[in-house]
Amino acid sequence: MKLPFLLASAAIASAPSAPVVTANSQPNAPEAVSAPGSPAPVTPPRARLPGFAAELAQQPGVTMPSAWAVIADEIAWKALARASGYSRQQARWDYARSLIGRGRGSEALGVLDVMRQDDPDLLMVDAFRLARGAALALMARPADGFAELSAPGLVNNAEACAWRARTLAETGFADQALSQVDCARPALNARKGASRVPFLTAVARAAVESGKPEMAMRWLALLPDRDPAANLYRGRAYLGLGQAAEARLRFARVEKSGSMGQRIDARLSAIEAEVANGTLSNGAALKQLDAVRYVWRGDHVEERALRLSYRLSVETNDLQGALGAGATLFRFYDPGRQGPQFVAGLQAKLAAALDPQSKMPVDQAAGLYWEYRDLAPSGAEGDFLVARLGERLQAGGLYSRAADLLEHQLFVRARDLAQGPLSAKVASLHILAGRPDRALNALRKTVNGSYPDDMIYARKRVEAVALSQIGKVEEAFAVLQDVPGAAVLRAEILWKRRDWAGLATETAATLPLPAGNLSDVQQAAILRHAIALAMLGHEESLSGLRARYGPAFAGLPTAPAFDMLTAVVGSIDPAVVARAMAALPNVSPAGDLAELIEAGPITGKPIGA
Repeated sequence: MKLPFLLASAAIASAPSAPVVTANSQPNAPEAVSAPGSPAPVTPPRARLPGFAAELAQQPGVTMPSAWAVIADEIAWKALARASGYSRQQARWDYARSLIGRGRGSEALGVLDVMRQDDPDLLMVDAFRLARGAALALMARPADGFAELSAPGLVNNAEACAWRARTLAETGFADQALSQVDCARPALNARKGASRVPFLTAVARAAVESGKPEMAMRWLALLPDRDPAANLYRGRAYLGLGQAAEARLRFARVEKSGSMGQRIDARLSAIEAEVANGTLSNGAALKQLDAVRYVWRGDHVEERALRLSYRLSVETNDLQGALGAGATLFRFYDPGRQGPQFVAGLQAKLAAALDPQSKMPVDQAAGLYWEYRDLAPSGAEGDFLVARLGERLQAGGLYSRAADLLEHQLFVRARDLAQGPLSAKVASLHILAGRPDRALNALRKTVNGSYPDDMIYARKRVEAVALSQIGKVEEAFAVLQDVPGAAVLRAEILWKRRDWAGLATETAATLPLPAGNLSDVQQAAILRHAIALAMLGHEESLSGLRARYGPAFAGLPTAPAFDMLTAVVGSIDPAVVARAMAALPNVSPAGDLAELIEAGPITGKPIGA
């Protein structure tokens, strides 16, 4: 009978009141028009059962544990079922306080939330805020509970001080928790039996973690000798007093009778004691700490285990272990609680691992950075770290990993103008890795009209190379239309594609003057033009080329190749052309861009085919 009765009462309790029809809610009523430029009016939530906030504020405040008077569930449910209108909120309030007195925080919070929905003004009442804070604390949400308990009107409230001390101790703020004890003492003394145990245990924990074991023992003396939570902090207090044997016994008793969390805490405390006494080696301690962290995560116990793991890993020069434990502390706990040099130390260790002078292979260094990239310093220091690692990856031929690394830098760290040169670099690496599509994507996602002309031209050159490698040569040449010196790049693309007619036309107007010594680049340009003419069978043009440049090639290492190509033999032998190509200087008129173009496939007809 209880369950249907409870469901019925809950339905009555949460049923909305009838809507209020006003002139503005009529179907044909004109809508209110705000003045131009004025902010939209903010309408506060409408109270469905208004008035109880003022009534509750006038009632005696919640200052002692007696406010959580327990009511039998049957009586509370009957009161809820019979209540209507204004009295319903009072019945809910009585029931919520009873649930807190029983330690049923989640149910109490549910009732309080329904009350708040029906009367939002309740959030301005100190007693209501105190009840919410207590309910959240009972739900193991101490940080949320402390936020509710920090209302200005609760500063000197003994009951609020008791709950604040408990929530602060449970969130690791030991000194702040102890600062609440004097205010909370009347409420602590008024508690009897099991209801006082969590509060006294919290105060004892705060004393232990504040380095005050004598104070902790005085509070723990008020708790039963067999209580596992009390024995846990007795053991830690004994450690602080230098009584290792007594501490060991208390921890062993916790292992026998405590909850899972208490047993893990006792095990960790024993490890901490053995490390401090020097009876456990760092290596053995790290193995035991790994076992603790494997089975227990997410609270102050894991934080302590991580902190000790980090310290021991640093002492044993275990870079991977230090970064692993340190990164977890950095990501999931407050870095400010780990010491003033904690973050700087982590960043220094990451930088040392990525240093070119370190013995770590570059591929492992890249993996290490990728796993711990959130630890990298901000600003120029972090940018330099990434750029240096990218250069090492590129030098090692790991183009795809270098591209992925710098692409993360491009889209996560770089902003505005800084994206210009970096986007060209990322696109170049994608091309070298055989991914021209991703190169185009990186360039198009970072278009910015405020780039200076030189930067725009550099991006367009790389874009043209990427377009040529996916077969869009016409689009590539269109991109290069207004780029200075684009003829050299167009010629390089045509050379790569074995487009002999296009190459002959493109290079004819850019051949160097025959006077003076020819550089390697000039020799390569002339010989490529000659090869294009030879492949096209333009013997007359080859004769003119011979007459023009024959004297300049005399005595050069490439003279035999020039003679082979420009000799009038009646027909062109592809084998001669192939030998001439092999004799070309190992340079390109396109400079660094030639490497990008060479990374793509040869799409034209091979020589001799």
